[in-house]
Amino acid sequence: MKNNRSSGGAGNGKVSPKWIIIFSIFSFVLGMVFTNRVWVPLESDGRIMRRREQELKVVTDDCVTKKDNELMGEVHKTQQAIQSLESTISDLRFELPANQSSVEMNRNDVHANKTDGGKSGERKKAFMVIGINTAFSSRRRRDSIRETWMPRGGKLLQLEKEKGIVVRFMIGHSATSKSILDRAIDSEEAQHKDFFRLEHVEGYHELTAKTRIFFSTAYAKWDAKFYVKVDDDVHVNLGMLAATLGRHQSKPRVYTGCMKSGPVLAQKNVKYHEPEYWKFGEEGNKYFRHATGQIYAISSDLAAYISTNQPILHKYANEDVSLGAWFIGLDVEHIDDRNMCCGTPPDCEWKAEAGNVCIASFDWSCSGICRSVERLKDVHKRCGEDPAALWSAQY
Repeated sequence: MKNNRSSGGAGNGKVSPKWIIIFSIFSFVLGMVFTNRVWVPLESDGRIMRRREQELKVVTDDCVTKKDNELMGEVHKTQQAIQSLESTISDLRFELPANQSSVEMNRNDVHANKTDGGKSGERKKAFMVIGINTAFSSRRRRDSIRETWMPRGGKLLQLEKEKGIVVRFMIGHSATSKSILDRAIDSEEAQHKDFFRLEHVEGYHELTAKTRIFFSTAYAKWDAKFYVKVDDDVHVNLGMLAATLGRHQSKPRVYTGCMKSGPVLAQKNVKYHEPEYWKFGEEGNKYFRHATGQIYAISSDLAAYISTNQPILHKYANEDVSLGAWFIGLDVEHIDDRNMCCGTPPDCEWKAEAGNVCIASFDWSCSGICRSVERLKDVHKRCGEDPAALWSAQY
């Protein structure tokens, strides 16, 4: 019995070493297969995750870059808009004076046409427009000019139509609307029809402004080759003036008269005192060259320049200095014509006898003809041109 239990136990429970080895190898192989199937996808998924993270980072960086670029683009557009706005503002600042001048010029043009019988907006053709500067108190001076070198009535209109020479007394208004002074000028105008009224309040210290307005308003009304300013105590030979200016009409930017360069007077309470003397250098300096104020002429383009820039043209104490200052920085031909500043007899008389008839005559000591009302007829008799000279002048 004992031997049977031993044999049965050995046959049923004992495992062969061979099978143990085979089982171990099989388990090892099975474990390797299982490990590869489980971890490789995980590792692959990890790479995918890392790749996705990198792609996401690239996309994110790209979005950030695009946003930065868009932001920089908006900044650039804003800068361009600011620059464009600054340029527009600068242009407007530049154009403002011209626009203001145009408004003022149109207003003066309308007023001039109303008072001088023209239609608003039309510029009449002319060779030269002469403005004789006068004042409310100068009725006798005006009459002496009408009786000597200035044609009257029908002859004045004929001169304008046939020769293109316009001659007018230029005057503004009094500070009080429709005053007795203005009514006196209106009455005189009704009688002689030889005034050119300006939008200007009369006053001795406003002569520069008056001259500036004259050129602007005359330019708006007449399309002329030349514009001339002359004082009402100066003798003028119109034929000689027209013939002389005719020789310069092909030149651009002409400024002609008797050129001078007087001292800049810094002392107060003296005639012709210049409050802005310091602008002309050290005390004792002289002005730049400019035409004396008794008579001078400018060409059309210079009158246009004054008209366009009227609001920003600086006024110095003296009218002739101011006019010279407006041209000093421009390409202007200054013509010094001493025939425009002859003395009264015997000076102008001697020149006339020699065949050199003067354009204008006056006394330097009086800045005009001394006692012109009493003496103008005598000056005209002795120094006046042949009456036919005006109508036969070639230009």
